[in-house]
Amino acid sequence: MKDKLGINIITPFPEMFANITSQSILLKAKQKRMVEYNIYNLFNFLNNKCDRIDDYPYGGGEGMILKPEPIFNAVKSILEKSKVKNRVIFPTPDGKLFNQDIAKELSSEKSLIFISGHYKGIDQRIRDNLVTDEYSLGDFILTNGELPSMIMIDSIVRMKEGVLNNYDSALNDSFSSELLDGPHYTRPRKFENCEVPNILLSGNHKKIKEWFLEKREAKTKERRKDLWLKYRSNKKNGV
Repeated sequence: MKDKLGINIITPFPEMFANITSQSILLKAKQKRMVEYNIYNLFNFLNNKCDRIDDYPYGGGEGMILKPEPIFNAVKSILEKSKVKNRVIFPTPDGKLFNQDIAKELSSEKSLIFISGHYKGIDQRIRDNLVTDEYSLGDFILTNGELPSMIMIDSIVRMKEGVLNNYDSALNDSFSSELLDGPHYTRPRKFENCEVPNILLSGNHKKIKEWFLEKREAKTKERRKDLWLKYRSNKKNGV
């Protein structure tokens, strides 16, 4: 059996993660004992229960900033329990763009810690001293760090070998190579005057594979010029 992946989540809204980790593939990964989810309520790590997790920024400006003490306390608590190396991930719009390769890389780790930001951001000392990886989902802003954490966790867990019933399916997803995924069909064969392409019913697996590759190439060329150029370059160089 592959090593279990520990996913530790620091958040002031633990209920959000309790729901998503008890459904679908994330739940199956837990049931297979391949992933363990540990959700930490940030409010439980205040030095004083009457204190708050955020405060006004020094130097002025709009918005509130998550204070360093509770997050430092939470990370310290996790590290004291852990006997393995942890990567501490902070989802942020100014981080490195998260992609499939990163998801696959992180799926082979033994333990991850996600810090969910809120309001205007988190104290820079957290980023300087605790965070090992900062990732962004794209050039847009969300109201909290829970949503990007959930998306990254979902992507990471499904890439862990053994979680999906057919691991090869994940390896053929869009962004697992330079090409986007191609079209897929299932029963019924005919639906509202639209039929499944005959090639898929031919039983000729070589021809089907060639057809599927052509469709992937055509879609990538049309929708993602950057990936298409990379694919053509690698193909030309025999990569």
